[in-house]
Order: sequence, then structure tokens, then C-alpha cells
Amino acid sequence: MKLSNEWITRSQRAVWHPCTQMKHHEQLPLVPLARGAGAWLYDVDGQRYLDAISSWWVNLFGHTNAHINDAIKAQLDTLEHAMLAGCTHAPAIELAERLSALTGGVLGHAFFASDGASAVEIALKMSFHYWRNTMRPSKQEFVCIANGYHGETIGALGVTDVALFKTAYDPLLRHAHVAPSPDARQARAGESAADVARRSIAAITELLEARHTHIAAIIIEPLVQCAAGMAMHDPCFIAELRTLCDRYEVHLIADEIAVGCGRTGTFFAYEQASIQPDFLCLSKGISGGYLPLSAVLTRETIYAAFYDDDTARGFLHSHSYTGNPLACRAALATLDLFETEDVLTRNRSKSETLAGLLAPLAANPQVRHLRRCGTIIAFDVIPKTVTTAKALDKSSNKTSTPPVTFARRFFELALHNELLLRPIGNTVYLMPPYILSSEEITLLAARTCATLEQVLAEQA
Repeated sequence: MKLSNEWITRSQRAVWHPCTQMKHHEQLPLVPLARGAGAWLYDVDGQRYLDAISSWWVNLFGHTNAHINDAIKAQLDTLEHAMLAGCTHAPAIELAERLSALTGGVLGHAFFASDGASAVEIALKMSFHYWRNTMRPSKQEFVCIANGYHGETIGALGVTDVALFKTAYDPLLRHAHVAPSPDARQARAGESAADVARRSIAAITELLEARHTHIAAIIIEPLVQCAAGMAMHDPCFIAELRTLCDRYEVHLIADEIAVGCGRTGTFFAYEQASIQPDFLCLSKGISGGYLPLSAVLTRETIYAAFYDDDTARGFLHSHSYTGNPLACRAALATLDLFETEDVLTRNRSKSETLAGLLAPLAANPQVRHLRRCGTIIAFDVIPKTVTTAKALDKSSNKTSTPPVTFARRFFELALHNELLLRPIGNTVYLMPPYILSSEEITLLAARTCATLEQVLAEQA
């Protein structure tokens, strides 16, 4: 009996896994991981998997990275945690300073939390409270983009437009205005990605003209709407949205939780539009994939609206582990690697190589919209019904396992090919760590193509 079987059984009895219909694991076993090294994860039986999605987009420089490990170990012997209310410490101060410097000093006053959804909640509350503090309390509404995702807490769900996550909790939510997505896949014949973006901007213009006195902020994922199936858009959308927000006095919230820290080719995605947002939400890769951490940076004018003798005018929001020294130190070590290595240039070269190896996929009649933005590569698959080895025997009356989704079957077969890939619906995407070797890039491309061929062959 494999050691993995015991761990899988124990986990199914004791752990409620995230973003999962637990009953599915009756047919699709969990992967019981034991360790990680570089781009690879290893299960308790010694089987390896290339972490091609960076463990939900968080890992930048590989598992058990020596530099980040050493930084956390040193911090552990100094200060593991202390409350940030009424106290401060070097890791939080240094991280706030360095993040602000990366924005050219335009954004600062980092407010720390533990996860992306919390960062979004903070930005929404800050915007709402800012308008209240500046005597414009009617500005209470928010705008989000169709198919956008910003987290699964109640406030974040209110500006999320993914029915799978949102529908069950609809009665609890404060609903936002939903503007058309600038997703370049929506281009009509003869249209460019910029044309699609401008159509979205036209709709947002009409909305702001009608409701700007009631709208506090617009929240966007710059360049790539990740949970929407890696929906990519032209940078002109962000630039024109910034102009609209200035014209109508509406805050622009950039949710760079997934797309920040170099994922799109620049350290911050919004840089490609040559603008600055009013709020910047960071998480995931900011700690290198090591510890829960998020941050919200904002402009001096917004911070100043809360700076007052009246306690009620302050931003009275908190998390017990706000600014945790270990997490901040991991983030500082992550920023060190960006400074000491030419990461963005190296990423461009590696991503171009990977994209080139995947280019033949575009000739597959069941593949659509092979695309890339920085280190993110994605393609959509038009599948038929995917069956399993337990396919229905039509010549008998026996009940069999029903067909599984394309995403689940692709995930399962990818594991057999030593890849950790988790499609979003019918979109296969690759968002690997930045440390892949040439051999690992070749392996990732070849086995992604092989996995797709295997899934499609089952449909014949």
C-alpha cells in the first residue's frame, strides 16, 4: 500500500479543501505533497510534479529558495511577531519604504494584511471612507469589470463577477456596477485588442457620466483578468480608464494581487499604461510564495484625509497578523532577488522560448486564442464531452461514473505527465516560477502538448 493512500484518506476525513467540491475527490485523489525544491513538488511516494502554475500564482523563485529561506530563518531568531498597532519594526518599515520606491514615491503608506481578498476589502473601505471624510458621502458605489475576480470575502465578492463563486451568497452582497470586459478575445472581424478596449471604455464613460456623483471607485485587474480564463487586454484600456477616473473624480483601484511582481513583464502591470492608480493591492508573489501577506498602497492625499485628531476619522481596520515580521522579511528577500538579478529581462527570454515551443498548438482546430502576457501563457480548448476509463457501457444497464469536465481530466492527466496544471474551465494556462532551466522549459512545453493530445484523444 502506498504511503500516499493513508495521507489522502486522513486529509479527506479531516481537511476541507479550498475551491473544491469535496465529493470529486472520490474519483480524483488528492496529491499528498512532502517537499518542494526549485520548480518541483514531490509527493510522499517520491513522485515529482513541475509546479507550472506557481502554486496558485504565488511562487516566484522556486520552492525552498536558499536566499528567502535564510532571510526567514534569521528573522525567526530575532522577532517572530508583534502587534503593529502602537508598535513598529524594521521588516514592516523597510518593506513599506521599498514598495513605495517601486512606485516612484507616488504610492505609499502601506497598509498590511494577510491575503488578497483582505487587501481588496481594505481598498474598498478606504475609498468609501475617504469620500465620507471629504464631505462627499453620496459616493458609495463601485464599478467592476465583467468576469473580474477580486476575492471571496463579502466585500470582495461584491466587486467580483464570477457566478460560480458569487451566486450562492448573492443575498449577502452589496452589488457593484458591472462594466463590459476589454477581453481581447471578444474582437470582431477586423478589430484589434485596442478596439475592444475602447468599446469597454465607451460603456464606462456613459456609466460615469450618469453616476459619478455616487461612484467611489473602479477596481480592475490590469492587463490580465486571471480567474476569467486569463483574459488579456490592451494597455490602452488602463490609460483611458485613468483619464476617466480623473475627469469624474473616481478612484482607480489596481488589483495586482496576481499580476504584480513581474508576472506581466513589468514589475507592476499598470506601468505598461504609463499611469499610477489611486490604490494598489498586492499579495501572492510579494512574499515569494512563502507566507501570507498583502499590502495596499495609496496616495498621500488619500492618507491625509484620515489624518486627524478625531479617532473616528481614522482607518479603523485591523488584522491580528498585520505586518508580520516573518512575512515582511520574506517579501524583502524576494525584492532583493529582483534587485540583484536581471529578473525581468531573464523572464522575457524564458517566456519567449516557452511561447515558441507552444506555438504549434495554434494549428490544432480545437485550440483558440493562444496568447501571452509576460510570463503568463494561455490557450482555450473547444472540447467535446470528456469521458473516463469508466465510460458508460451502452450495451448494459450498469451505472458508471459520469463524464468529468475538461479541466478535471486535464489536471489528472497532467499529473501523470509530471505537471501541476489546473485549467480554468476550458482555458489551459501556464504561469511557472521564474527559475525554470532550459531543460525544464522544454519539458513543460512538450508535456503540456502531450497532455492536451491525450485529453482530446479520449473524446474521439
